[in-house]
Amino acid sequence: MCIKKLADSFKYAGQGLKATYIKERNFRVHCMAVVAVVVAGVIFGISFVEWAVVILTSGFVISAEMANTAIEKLVDMITKEYSEDAKLVKDISAGFVLVAAIAAAVVGIFIFAKYFLRLLGV
Repeated sequence: MCIKKLADSFKYAGQGLKATYIKERNFRVHCMAVVAVVVAGVIFGISFVEWAVVILTSGFVISAEMANTAIEKLVDMITKEYSEDAKLVKDISAGFVLVAAIAAAVVGIFIFAKYFLRLLGV
């Protein structure tokens, strides 16, 4: 019984990931960025610690985008009419994703700069 509930939890989470990927353009953009970073990590042979940081930051951005999507959908369910408060909630949620993405980009620069410089012979 407990294993079925656990399996159902994974199934529903997978459905959420799939729905977000299908319906949300920004989520797909973030996923493509993660794929590009993983490819770069493989090509450059980044270290174990660098992989850990890349995985954590990538997961954080993807999670932030999913939270933003969930918050926006919830706000839309609560009110169909324009509301300054609803707009503020959505803007703050989008800002959360922006901060996560900027932080991940800075981490990416810290990790990959030395590899790109070596590639350029600098």
